[in-house]
Amino acid sequence: MAYGFLFSYRGEGPARAVLKVSGVAILAAIAFATGGAWLLWAALLASAIGDAFLAGKPERWLLPGMAAFFLAHVFYVILFWQMGQGGAGWPVKVAQAALVLGGAAYIFWLSPSLGKMRLPVIAYGAVILMMGAAALDLPIANWLVALGALMFIASDALLANELFRRPPGEAARKLPSIALWFLYFFGQAAITLGVVGWPA
Repeated sequence: MAYGFLFSYRGEGPARAVLKVSGVAILAAIAFATGGAWLLWAALLASAIGDAFLAGKPERWLLPGMAAFFLAHVFYVILFWQMGQGGAGWPVKVAQAALVLGGAAYIFWLSPSLGKMRLPVIAYGAVILMMGAAALDLPIANWLVALGALMFIASDALLANELFRRPPGEAARKLPSIALWFLYFFGQAAITLGVVGWPA
């Protein structure tokens, strides 16, 4: 809460970095302490490492941060495949197709602003959309996990807009920064709580 309302839109600094990393690191500790699947706490740890990179200057640390989150999504994809029901009906397939096509259209819209980041963003977009599609295939009892995955995707869409569409040199905008942080953190929290079995 402190990071979202007080630090998310400010420049880099040690207090900001510690708060940013601690949020998902605490979720990783919860996942580990409750006996959650190793893929869950590994994904959360990779995310916390990504948060540490992205707490610095984006022009220097964006690629390592994206690589850490890419690995987190790979862990999530495997985890959700293991939890998934497989052979989902047409409503799920329609939702998956809408998610993938919508995400691809968004990346295409961003592409003129991506420059040398085009290929990394396309690769990252592919894996996060795969993660979302895998989450949509989960049994209905895992609705919290699917909701968290969609919130995570929404936060990354906002982040991409802030990184690549905001005029160069313009300071981070307050409301989008707050919104993307809460979508991201509570999305990760929903995934964590859903996988470890809350609500029962």
